[in-house]
Parts: sequence; C-alpha cells; structure tokens
Amino acid sequence: MPETRSINQNIAPKLLPDFRNLGTMLRIILLVNGIALLGAAAQATSFAALQGSLLQGSALLQPALLTGLLLLYGFNPVLAKLQYWHAALAVLALIAVATASIDMLGGDLFADADDSAGFRYLRHALLGIAFSAILLSYFHLRALALSPARQEARLQALQARIRPHFLFNTINAVLSIVRADPRRAETALEDMADLFRVAMSEQHELVPLGKEVALARQYLAIEELRLGERLKVRWDTQDMPPDALIPPLILQPLLENAVYHGIEPLTEGGTIEVRLYRDDGHLHLEVVNPVQGQLPPRIAGNKMALSNIRERLALLFDVEAQYRVERDENRYQVHILFPYVKG
Repeated sequence: MPETRSINQNIAPKLLPDFRNLGTMLRIILLVNGIALLGAAAQATSFAALQGSLLQGSALLQPALLTGLLLLYGFNPVLAKLQYWHAALAVLALIAVATASIDMLGGDLFADADDSAGFRYLRHALLGIAFSAILLSYFHLRALALSPARQEARLQALQARIRPHFLFNTINAVLSIVRADPRRAETALEDMADLFRVAMSEQHELVPLGKEVALARQYLAIEELRLGERLKVRWDTQDMPPDALIPPLILQPLLENAVYHGIEPLTEGGTIEVRLYRDDGHLHLEVVNPVQGQLPPRIAGNKMALSNIRERLALLFDVEAQYRVERDENRYQVHILFPYVKG
C-alpha cells in the first residue's frame, strides 16, 4: 500500500537537508565556492595573488566538493533515518574522509611548501569539516525559518477548502433534488462529507495520487449535480502512476478554480480537461478549462488556494517543482511538474 507521509504540526521540522534535491545541491555548490572566494580575497594582497590562490584552492576544493556531494547523495536515505545530531556528525565524517582521500590521491599537487604531509591532511580535513558545519548551520536555520511558513501553508490549505459559496451551493443543489432523487442527494451529501473530512483531518506531506484523483472525482460529482450538462470533464489518466506520492489537496482546488472561473460564467458551459502522466522522473498534472475573454473577471475566487499550491510546492520540492499557467482568449491551462516519488 502506498506510504502516506505525515507533516503533523507537532512534528519538528526536517532540519537536515535532502541531499538528493537539486535546489539543495545548487545551494551547497554556490555557498562553498562563495565562502572559498571570500576566504581567498581576505588573504590576498593583490589581484594576481587572488587568482593564484583561487586556482590552487580549486584544485582540491572542486574534486572534494564533487566527491562529497556524491557520497551525501548515496547515503541520503540512511542519513534521513538518523536523529539530527547523529546525521550531522555522519555528514561531517563523510566530508572529512572525502577531503582527506582526494588530498592523498593528489599527492604533492595540493601541498604547500611549508606543510608536512600529516599536518596537510589534517588541515584540509578540518577545513572540509568547517565548510560542512557552516552549511549545516545554514540549512538548520533555513528549516527553522520555513517552519512557520509550512504551518501557515497548512492553515491556508484548510481554510481554502471550507469555502462558504461551495457549501451553500451544494446544500441548495441537494435540496433541489432531495424529493425527486433522494438516492442521488444522499450520495452528494456523502461526497461533501468526505471532502470536509479530508480538510479537517491531519494533513500529510505526500499522499497517493490515486487517492487525490478519487477525492477530485467526488468534488466534480457534486458540481455536476449543481451545473448539470453544463459541466463536462475529460480525464486522461492512461499513463498515470496511481502509487505516485504528491502533496495533498493539489488537484481539487485547481478543478474548483476551473469550475468557478471557467464553467460557471459560460451560459453553455464547457469541458474541463484533466491529464495526469509520468515522463521519466517527473509527474505532470495538467488542468485546462474554457474561458471567454469578454466576460468581466470574477472578483471572488480561489486565489488563496492557488497561491497556497505554489508555496507548498516550493517548500516541498524547491526548484525541482514547476507551476506554469498559460492563457489565451479561449482556454486557461495550469501545468504542474514535480519529481516522481514512488509510494
């Protein structure tokens, strides 16, 4: 059964970075080289001396940095299971070993004129540990700084689901058919109860895609009850991996936005197209709805929920997630891309 990952607000934030995340690796590379540049600039007496110091330092820094990143990438699943301070010590040890190993392999290439071999290895290993400690402190503080943003994102996700207009419209739609079609009215109330139960329950960081699609279909069933034949939905899930893990309540607010801004204003209604598919190591989610350019924009909307989606994607996946919007006179398309995480 696909795993569901909890992010209960009482759980401490993840202080150790994900060393398999592209954004984390880019930050490490930029910060390490930035620190090295500042250190060399602080000791240089001329521009020529700065160039020579950078060339000599980079000869060891770059291969040691690459080796360290490869080791952290490989050991990331193990490090993620350890307590923070144990994992931090393991990171420092890995970087020290990587730096000393590259230093030994380089021989005299990395040696200073007045360095003894033993002291040189120790000095470079300690420099690697110092760089790593600075980076771990940075990511530690960054995680603590983002923790309130994560909690605010969860609160917004909850508030965005309990929208008065949706509740009132659903109740009115059920009342209109409760005598003519009581079974259908009962199903609609059950679907609405499921939606609110999910909104009120403990949220999770990642949930199975199949579960999100089932919830979205329940929402659309309620809207179809209200809009009738004006609302049509075309699903393309042939290449969808149902066990993929995605952030919760991603698809439903996109569909709500498509209904509210795309279908409702159109007298004749229209078709919402939903496409979910995997492409290599990425999962794609596309929602397309019709629009009519000359209609005045609706003031009330689902902007909070959509901005919440962007924020949660950035917090969870950093630069590996993309949120793109394309619009012309006849259609509005949202395309979300994030890493494929298998449950």
